[in-house]
Amino acid sequence: MSEEVRNVNYVGIDIGSTASKVVVRGTSDMQFVLPTGWSSKETTQTIKEKLKENDVDVLGDETKVVATGYGRIAVDFADYVITEITCHARGGRELAGGDCTVIDVGGQDTKVILIENGMVQDFLMNDKCSAGTGKFLEIMANRLGVTLQELFDLAEKGTVLPISSLCTVFAESEVINYIGEGRSREDIAAGVVDSVVTKVAQLAMRKAMTDRVILTGGLSHSAYFTRRLSQQIGKNVESTADGRYAGALGAAILAEEKSRRGR
Repeated sequence: MSEEVRNVNYVGIDIGSTASKVVVRGTSDMQFVLPTGWSSKETTQTIKEKLKENDVDVLGDETKVVATGYGRIAVDFADYVITEITCHARGGRELAGGDCTVIDVGGQDTKVILIENGMVQDFLMNDKCSAGTGKFLEIMANRLGVTLQELFDLAEKGTVLPISSLCTVFAESEVINYIGEGRSREDIAAGVVDSVVTKVAQLAMRKAMTDRVILTGGLSHSAYFTRRLSQQIGKNVESTADGRYAGALGAAILAEEKSRRGR
């Protein structure tokens, strides 16, 4: 009798404030993203069902799950719950192929993680204000009646209008004033993006970054944002195709490593 083929999978689930990312390694090889919505619990159930449809049973003995992110506690079927810093560092190192500084711009926070000798040496996290995050850009894009990608496209054609407020609410008032003055959407968009880039750069420059810097999170696909950030910090910032999956990827890798160690 032939030995039954084992269906072994390692699942990383990163429940962010805006989007939830999933990476599966092992017998199955897949990744997907979906909106977190108002309930992390409901999103978690949707993820569970979607994985089941693709022959990944999160309750099976041969599947190990690591949850991370803003809503990680909602993943009640997780075998391990691990902090965002640890998962993003592990995923970032995998994407970079070695030591690096990870700048992760998320929906609710921005993280700067220094990885040396394969380990987290230092990190800094801004989770007190949304003005330097992707959420700020989403709010401003909505105010201008454009998508996030359209905001970047407009910004690339514009001249920066200063947005001095450190608070999202007051910054939105500045944008409304600019609209009322008849300023071009291109110039307003350039000011909005520059405002976030400046805040992210100020956070990153508080640490002694490594020579190699990669951008992860939902903005990592934007060549314009990456280029402007490179200019601000004086280092080449690399974007990665799967940058938004860094946390989930790290979680999946850690699920495998913990399973193999029997922990």
